Amino acid sequence: MVAFRVSEEEAQLIDREVALSGLTKQDYITRRLLNRDVVVQGNPRVYKALRNQMDEMLTELRRIEKYSEDQDELMYTIQMIAEIMEGMKEDGLCGK
Repeated sequence: MVAFRVSEEEAQLIDREVALSGLTKQDYITRRLLNRDVVVQGNPRVYKALRNQMDEMLTELRRIEKYSEDQDELMYTIQMIAEIMEGMKEDGLCGK
């Protein structure tokens, strides 16, 4: 057993990446700690996480101002989702 503490913001980021990966939290953290690739496999759980994340980002974009300090984290998440969706598109796992 391994336990560690993270800030609330770090916990939210980890939870977001776990949901978008389609892996369990244990599998995701283990792969990241061992410097292994996290390969996202398209499945209903990943699609739901992507849809929910996009809804949250749209709400957040409407809320924040153009040069808000929250912009960097939001842009990171947008880039991560775009890369995942591009990979799914290339693998034929989602519509064009």
